[in-house]
Amino acid sequence: MPIATIYITGYICFGLAVTMLIPAALDFLLGNPDWKVFASTACIVGVVSILAVFAARRTMPPFSLRFGFILVNSIWIMASIVAALPMAFSGQGMSLTDAIFESVSGITTTGSTVLVGLDDMPPGFLLWRSMIQWFGGLGIIAMGLLLLPFLKVGGMQIYRMESSLESENPYTRFTAFSRALLGLYLLISLLCALAYGLAGMSPFDAINHAMTTVSTGGYSTHDASMGAFRREILLVSVIFMGLGAMPFVALLRAAQARTAAQVGDPQIFVLFAIFLALALPVAFSLVLADEMILSDAMVHSIFNIVSVVTTTGYASMDYTLWGPFAVSVFMLAMFLGGAAGSTSGGIKTYRLIIMYQSLRTALSELIYPNGIFMVRYGGVKISGNMVKSVALFVVAFLALLLLMTLALGSTGLDLLTAYSGALTALTNVGPGLGDTIGPAGNFSTLPDTAKWILVVGMLLGRLEIMTMLVLVSPTFWNR
Repeated sequence: MPIATIYITGYICFGLAVTMLIPAALDFLLGNPDWKVFASTACIVGVVSILAVFAARRTMPPFSLRFGFILVNSIWIMASIVAALPMAFSGQGMSLTDAIFESVSGITTTGSTVLVGLDDMPPGFLLWRSMIQWFGGLGIIAMGLLLLPFLKVGGMQIYRMESSLESENPYTRFTAFSRALLGLYLLISLLCALAYGLAGMSPFDAINHAMTTVSTGGYSTHDASMGAFRREILLVSVIFMGLGAMPFVALLRAAQARTAAQVGDPQIFVLFAIFLALALPVAFSLVLADEMILSDAMVHSIFNIVSVVTTTGYASMDYTLWGPFAVSVFMLAMFLGGAAGSTSGGIKTYRLIIMYQSLRTALSELIYPNGIFMVRYGGVKISGNMVKSVALFVVAFLALLLLMTLALGSTGLDLLTAYSGALTALTNVGPGLGDTIGPAGNFSTLPDTAKWILVVGMLLGRLEIMTMLVLVSPTFWNR
């Protein structure tokens, strides 16, 4: 099992090494000396990865729970370290802590940043940040649809019918599904870049923002984030952030379906309902407070709400200045997240649906003690174990949120910064609340200890919490 983990992780690291040649070539053409950093890192990582692959080459073992948990953690941790290397050795003067923070934030598509002065940074460096978010988004979808259902993490087994790994040859199934997934993900990204270009973005900005929009990552090439662009670009972003937060199995079905009924995923309707239910009151509150005219209020409200709910983390302006009501709505939005099987983080829509149905069933049982009621999700009966998995995830999420808030507070951060920092890390949203890490700030002034706490929080949130926590259980290692 460790040999197989090294083998697969080596392939992933080799792929990252090869892609480093893209920003290296860009910097070389533009005369930026950082091309040497990317090129040399690519060579070193590539050689080490190839040696690891050849040394660990064996017949792949049967897929098991233990193998799955170790593999998922190994891939995400090693990919984060590899992606951080060119950042740490670049000319941007980043410390190892900052480089790891920026890399983990990118790979997990969180979007929190410690960088200031993005407008003047080398194109190759900015492109690498966008690329690792794009790769992270693709990995998140594949993990959510092919691994987490088998590992029974947080109720994801509801998608086991779409992605079971219990077939005789799960690796063949993974390859076939990955090709279809990659094709769809690439197509949406290309359409997004084209739409951004037609809306007025420069080609470089369009490519970078397309990668970080579809991956719901939120890295930008400007300190002002999407506030640097006009209204039409914000509307394009809303569309593609929404697509990135959709269940990709449903999108794959939509590409093949003859009728809308064949696509059916209850998450889609609920997610759009959440967008409107949160954005409209915020927009009207801005109009009533004479902050904006109705058209501007609608655009900025919808854009920022969709950005936070989908855990993209873009901002068109500092929405923490919109008043207490708007801040409360955004704090609620940070919990929610997009659909399962998407690039989004957060609690996720399917869990909200299952929790609502469970509550409704529990109330019915109180009213009719002798009645028989079932929890259903999209017409499918939900087992008690699945409801238990969802409840366990939510309890673990809230417990970690409390512990991380206390840990961040112990580093000297104020309560709002500590709380919203812990929340944005676990939900992979990006910006927090307050003057320090809010949409108008960044994480650069935080102490290194706080940054490492947030790094762990981002990985926990991206790997659905239980996938990492299981590794600290003695029972897991007891054969």
